[in-house]
Amino acid sequence: QVQLVESGGGLVQPGGSLRLSCTASGFTLDYYAIGWFRQAPGKEREGVTCVTTSGDSTYSADTVKGRFTIARDNAANTVYLQMNSLKPEDTGVYYCAADPTGGDSFCSSSDYSYSRWGQGTQVTVSS
Repeated sequence: QVQLVESGGGLVQPGGSLRLSCTASGFTLDYYAIGWFRQAPGKEREGVTCVTTSGDSTYSADTVKGRFTIARDNAANTVYLQMNSLKPEDTGVYYCAADPTGGDSFCSSSDYSYSRWGQGTQVTVSS
């Protein structure tokens, strides 16, 4: 079965950290750029960050720069999103997605570029 599965979400206090995982099954992530997106209640889905096939991040939303880091482990067929200094406005459902057209020097911030999506994991930042 070809799918992406996110995990690692949960409830965390402001200032805390979470690490999300995006694991692929049925295909290898090596040849895909991977993006993380999120959707807060009542808001449109937005791009958070992405990573190229070579492991470089060419996009991060201004709201997460300096706090969120994306990294890929091709041996584990997994991409991680390390989230530090979390704020209540980071609350939402986080999705990972795979872009087969992404290369080693660019990854897209637009969800239109991504053809495979996970089911999402809930992140709630609240005291």
